[in-house]
Amino acid sequence: MVRAGLKLLDAGGLEAVTLRAIAAELGVKAPTLYWRFKNKQDLVDEMATQVLVDWAESFQGKRLPATWPEWSMAYGNHLREVLLRYRDGARMVSGSRLTNTRLYASMERALTLFQANGIAPPDAAACLTTVYSYVIGFTIEQQAVLSPSGERDPRYTLSARETRVDADLYPLSRSIGSEVFDNYDARFERGMRVIIAGFAQEIAD
Repeated sequence: MVRAGLKLLDAGGLEAVTLRAIAAELGVKAPTLYWRFKNKQDLVDEMATQVLVDWAESFQGKRLPATWPEWSMAYGNHLREVLLRYRDGARMVSGSRLTNTRLYASMERALTLFQANGIAPPDAAACLTTVYSYVIGFTIEQQAVLSPSGERDPRYTLSARETRVDADLYPLSRSIGSEVFDNYDARFERGMRVIIAGFAQEIAD
């Protein structure tokens, strides 16, 4: 049922995921699904959990850096990569209630690495949750602008922006070019570096 939900997500976005649509996909009647899911949010919670469990287990299998800044960067990059595999992937995961405790295995590994670098678990958790929230928010915005195939929504083209921003009133805003707005990878990497550098400065103080 969860895999069917993810298939519908890719085909039509989060709005296309309904219990009735999944029942049709599986060739069963909708009431059959209510023994497992009370409502759509229960289903989305399970879908988000499955995506994150798959991500955590694949991330755990990678050869990871030994220092917490490099690990944090890899963590953020890999999470974003997984969310971008699914249409509305970040929206689906955002705010979902996770239902599988296997996710704590990856958290335990991360906290152990941070502790080995002299950072206490509460401080490590603060860093990791900040990175997680940044990835989710950034990817939601990216997926709102770019289609799964990478096409930009016409409402967000640079030319459309230029017609709305008065150069006389807002010269600095108008001067920002496409190299900032169009290069999501570079923007994401820079944001990650800012977060990690800020956390490093905080724990140093």
